[in-house]
Parts: sequence; C-alpha cells; structure tokens
Amino acid sequence: MTDTLQVEKLTSDELRELAEKAGRELEDASAAEILGWATRVFGPRFCVTSSMEDAVVAHLASRALPGVDVVFLDTGYHFPETIGTRDAVDAVMDVNVITLTPRQTVAEQDAEYGPKLHDRDPDLCCKLRKVKPLEEGLTSYTAWATGLRRDESPSRANTPVVGWDEKRQKVKVSPIARWTQDDVDAYVAEHGVLTNPLLMDGYASVGCAPCTRRVLEGEDARAGRWAGSGKTECGLHG
Repeated sequence: MTDTLQVEKLTSDELRELAEKAGRELEDASAAEILGWATRVFGPRFCVTSSMEDAVVAHLASRALPGVDVVFLDTGYHFPETIGTRDAVDAVMDVNVITLTPRQTVAEQDAEYGPKLHDRDPDLCCKLRKVKPLEEGLTSYTAWATGLRRDESPSRANTPVVGWDEKRQKVKVSPIARWTQDDVDAYVAEHGVLTNPLLMDGYASVGCAPCTRRVLEGEDARAGRWAGSGKTECGLHG
C-alpha cells in the first residue's frame, strides 16, 4: 500500500493512476473502508470539505482520522442555520474545522461588481466566493473528500467513489457516492450526527441564502439551488 511519504513524491500522472485504480477497487467498499484507505494513504494531506448541510462525511472521516481537517467555505451569504451547524460541528466532533473566506467581503464585491451579483451572474459570484477560495484552501492537501451522491441529480450520477480532480490536480474522494437519502437518514439517526435545521424545513439541499429555495414535491434534491437560472452546480465539482 502506498504510504503518505511516498504519495508526496508522486507526479500528477501517478496520482491520477492511483486515484483511478482505487476508484475501481473500492467501488463496492463501504464508506468507512473508502475513508480508511484515504486517511492511510494521504494522512494529514487529506481533508474533508463540508457545506454544513450535514456532518455525515465529517463524522465518518473523524472515525478514520481523529482531528481530520474539515474545510468550510464561508461565502458571506450563508443562512444563520448553516453557520450554527458549522460551529456545532467544531464544538462537538473530533475534527479541525477550517473556515475559508473569499478575498472580498460582500460589500467589497458589491462595490466592484454591483449589488446582487448572484442574480445577474451567478457563475461569476460562485467563482469569486466558492471556487477560488477552495482552490487556494486546498493547496496544502493532496486529496479531498466530498459528500457527493449519485442519486442527488443527473449531473452527479457517475460520481466515482475515488477519482481524479483534473482542475485542481488532486485525488477526489466521494465515500458516500453510492448512498441514497435513506442511507444518509439512517446513518444520521444511528449516530446522532448533526444536520442543518433547514433540512427539516423543506430544503433538500442547502447553499447560499439568495440562491436556495425549498423544493417542491417530486423535485430532485438539487432543484432548490439557483432555481429558474438553468444553473445546477456552483463549479466546485465540474
């Protein structure tokens, strides 16, 4: 098994090969086994990213690597409930929450681009407040974990459990890619995992307040994000 010291010496091509091989071999593995592999191989150069919709992946990772870094993007547009969930996760779980912020405050962005950029150019707003801060925040890591699931939307249907993030040249781990919402709910209930209160108030997916609404019956979990804009992803995952 490749160890952390060896991983640091691998080229991008070798890391890609490592990720693709692991994706094939771990396709049928449990989330705990996938995270066990990731933490053994990457050690402190592995982190979890969380939108604080729930703390399922953070909880799973903390069992594999106590004190694991959990990276949160504070866009300046979050619901108070999301910030409260972040603070609660930091207080009660065996993780190290790291909060990333954009280079500009909302007021500074408004001054340069005009107010409510999220309404006029949501792609640019996401780039400035999510994509760029994450790229900068991940520079010290070789691998990162997400909570992506294949059942969330058609655009996520082919998410590998371990894959290669070409844009950032990093290994991307999605340990619950094969889970359903029922699996998530069962894990939350069994382990008392923290979840965002908005999930109990009609929100199936929680993002920035100006661009998130409750979902309607029969809609997929991502339908409440950027509703009516044709946009389905913030840019962090493709």
